[in-house]
Amino acid sequence: MTPVEREKLIQQYAEGPRRLRDALANVPEAALKWRPAPGEWSAHEVICHCADSEVNAYARIRYVVAEKEPVIQGYDQEVWARTFDYHALPLDAALATVDAVRATTAALLRTLRDADCAKKGTHSESGPYGAEPWLAIYADHLENHARQIENNLAARQKPQR
Repeated sequence: MTPVEREKLIQQYAEGPRRLRDALANVPEAALKWRPAPGEWSAHEVICHCADSEVNAYARIRYVVAEKEPVIQGYDQEVWARTFDYHALPLDAALATVDAVRATTAALLRTLRDADCAKKGTHSESGPYGAEPWLAIYADHLENHARQIENNLAARQKPQR
């Protein structure tokens, strides 16, 4: 990954919370906990997932860069959503978590040297895991979930046949 490519991904990463909040702003209060189908997440659950995922991502990049041969622990996001009953958790706190974690990590990413970005660990589920693949995954993460929220809203507004 070139420095220009890396900076573009860091910028996308830093802008993720705004994109997520923009998508959420269009969801009426009555639609926040609506699920498009059984087993799919509501907008509220998406935001709570994002908070949990971002906290994991925060730790993962730090382990990869700072530790020798780190093992990055995977987790089952569906189990977390059920176990922690995302609908019972406060939406504002989840959004604040996303904002804080992204701001802190974006600042860290901008300080990394090429050697830091070349570091690797092992993911417990997917094998080799490095800083650059981490950045590519998480630069898209909130954008993907913003689209999920938009798709949920579109599905809810679609006339029933």
